[in-house]
Amino acid sequence: MSDYKKFALLINALLINIFFNKQKGVSTMKHISKFFAIIIVAFFLLTGSSFAQDAVKVDPKHYKVEFENDQVRVLRVNYGPGEKSVMHEHPNAVAVFLSDGQNKFTMPDGKSQDAKFTAGMTMWTPAGKHLPENTGKKSFEVLVVELKSPKK
Repeated sequence: MSDYKKFALLINALLINIFFNKQKGVSTMKHISKFFAIIIVAFFLLTGSSFAQDAVKVDPKHYKVEFENDQVRVLRVNYGPGEKSVMHEHPNAVAVFLSDGQNKFTMPDGKSQDAKFTAGMTMWTPAGKHLPENTGKKSFEVLVVELKSPKK
């Protein structure tokens, strides 16, 4: 069950509790205040844990910034055999594979996709969220050139 569905179920349960199970002597306003406080706390908990984040911030072991300006950010990505990252996201990018590799990419909906890369291969990667895992027996390295949106 996705975090959003869990959040919706929590909201429904709180609403039922507030409006149908009033305690004696406790005002509806007090229940509503408690309800909104819980929503705010839940939102910040979900924001920190379930929304994908910048790869360099959430996984500095595997992602290193090699170059950055107002138009691009170049990441050097290294994964040892069997190593796995955390869910993160990238903007539109071009990947340049420096070594052969075998990966599994798990998407936010739980579906996964296997991929094999060879050294020297380049690939367009549209913006998105994923959790990569090196399923090969060797380390692999890739440069990811992330494109930045023009500032207006």
